[in-house]
Amino acid sequence: MATKDLSKVRYHVFLCEGDSCTKRGACDVTSTLRAEIARLGLDEVVHTTRTRCNGRCQDGPIVIVYPDGIWYRDVSTESAAEIVTNHLAEELILHNTLLYQFRAERNDPKYSSDNDTDAK
Repeated sequence: MATKDLSKVRYHVFLCEGDSCTKRGACDVTSTLRAEIARLGLDEVVHTTRTRCNGRCQDGPIVIVYPDGIWYRDVSTESAAEIVTNHLAEELILHNTLLYQFRAERNDPKYSSDNDTDAK
């Protein structure tokens, strides 16, 4: 396996493949997300990592996007493609599947939402 040049990476996407998420289709989500990244030519700027459990089993499959600190819940193959085309390609957060957002810069309009998204 070739070593990836990380100097151009803008996003690191964590894809939960713990037991609960896998039972809910996480492997298909991972495949779809990675295929959409390749289709849009975002391979150099997006790095993906499959993880084990992220502790939000009831909300799975979970996809986490850094450095934005965005956690997406109940990700389907359709919403995985939307995460790529909207969030990763256009910097538009999908509020319909948003679980949590770590807002280091809370005044940034990119992160505004009418919903309180602090996970409990």
